[in-house]
Amino acid sequence: MTARRPAAARLRRTRWTLTLLYAVVSTISLVTLVIIAASIDAGSRSRDLDSEVKGRAEALSRAVWIDQGVLHLEPLSEDELAQASDVTAVVQRAGAAGVQSRWSRPSNAGVLPPAARLDELWATTVREQGPVFATIAAPDGRRLRWATAPVWDTDRIGAVVLIAVDLGPGARSHAQLVLWLAIGCGVLVLASAGTGHLLSGKSMRPSMRALDQQEQFLAEAAHELRTPLATLRLAMESGTGTAAAVRHVDHLDRLVTGLLSRARIDTGTRSLELTPLRLDLLVEQVVDELPHRDAPVSVRTEPTVVLGDPDLLAQAVRNLVENALRHGGPADRPAVVRVRVSAGRVSVRDHGPGIADRDRERIFGDRVAGERGGTGVGLAIVRWVAELHGGRAYVADAPGDGALVELALPTSSSAHGPAGTLPS
Repeated sequence: MTARRPAAARLRRTRWTLTLLYAVVSTISLVTLVIIAASIDAGSRSRDLDSEVKGRAEALSRAVWIDQGVLHLEPLSEDELAQASDVTAVVQRAGAAGVQSRWSRPSNAGVLPPAARLDELWATTVREQGPVFATIAAPDGRRLRWATAPVWDTDRIGAVVLIAVDLGPGARSHAQLVLWLAIGCGVLVLASAGTGHLLSGKSMRPSMRALDQQEQFLAEAAHELRTPLATLRLAMESGTGTAAAVRHVDHLDRLVTGLLSRARIDTGTRSLELTPLRLDLLVEQVVDELPHRDAPVSVRTEPTVVLGDPDLLAQAVRNLVENALRHGGPADRPAVVRVRVSAGRVSVRDHGPGIADRDRERIFGDRVAGERGGTGVGLAIVRWVAELHGGRAYVADAPGDGALVELALPTSSSAHGPAGTLPS
């Protein structure tokens, strides 16, 4: 566990770094898009507004005329365009008096630009010989967009039509658009950050799973080896002879081999090699190789062929029998264990205290030790091997006293099917 924490912490930090990087890149991209969209909207609004006021000014300049020096403004009182703008006016230059208003709506002269700006608009229109634009603040604080259009008196400009539109509504609409774009940008940034976090977590899940498997392997290895090492030490210190020590060393060797096989398969460094094998012969060999015990183990077999890994299946069968020998008899007498093999199923029966219904699944968990010792992962490895081969390990109903634990595997004739057929 201690070795895993720094690595797991580094993976978590890397995940959050990737999430932050994903969020930053998304933010920069979205902010850039918001700026571009806002700029396009502002430019489009400005062009549309200028086109609108210019069109109104030119239309009204054609509605009025000058005849023998007299400016005729009568059509303006009936023209809807004259009422459509915020300010509509017609101005003329009156000699030294400068530019003066001849008609305006509203009639309040205070809505017109100051005299200096009126002179400037007149001069620019005369110089350009056409419409000009200007943004001038009104006395009431509004920002007005002005457009001019000349009224021709034969070959000279005799008057100028002024049209003004308030920029406030368009600016508020533009600001609302930018606000919604900013809100949308924030939502998308959060969504992209969340998506990046999920994707980084998904990409790192195999690494986290490998770390979990490594931690589980180390814990199981430590747990598996603790009891045999303690027993070996006692045997060596008590001087009971080398035979007991050799048995414990053999047991340790099998434990290490089984744990390494499980770790390599779980981490993908070793593939499961399934070959047709005689399950009945494998069980007989495993029982024959068990250390000498006073408890009798009887074996009844029928020829049955399964597809499996011989080393892993031998480890599973060994764990089943050793578990029955350890827990399957009275405390004062050797256990009597009966092993039967038929139709892809290995049944191990003992006559001990049995297994309560509530414990039938619990005993297959990791590090579940019985009252008489043991490493606590033997049956967990049995179930792992069974599921690895497409089978199952379970506690069956046993008539009378004792327990019946079975390992059921698909037989060779059914193992090639979609899911295999397990013995019932």
